[in-house]
Amino acid sequence: MKIGIIISSNDVETSWNALRYANFCLGQKDEVKVFLTGKGVEYQKISTDKFNTIEQAEKLLQNNGKIYACGTCIKAREQKETTMCPLSTMKDMYDIVKESDRVVTF
Repeated sequence: MKIGIIISSNDVETSWNALRYANFCLGQKDEVKVFLTGKGVEYQKISTDKFNTIEQAEKLLQNNGKIYACGTCIKAREQKETTMCPLSTMKDMYDIVKESDRVVTF
């Protein structure tokens, strides 16, 4: 199954759980794409020892999951593009929603 996950929160526990869910789906042999929008692009800044969003994102990427991030949202926060937060567009989010069998938002 193709799973699309949209994260628009900068609540660390919410972001952490969304990424843990993405990794669980990969473990079920699903194809997973995560799109970060709005406050969701801040997930690297908010990572903590207890809710390690960076660790979950690294695991996702190592297991062939994909991460996309709204370029406008990144620029609005004066952040830089990273491999874990690559500049993407609304077209990328559209494609994820269109191509996914299921979409989950956090």
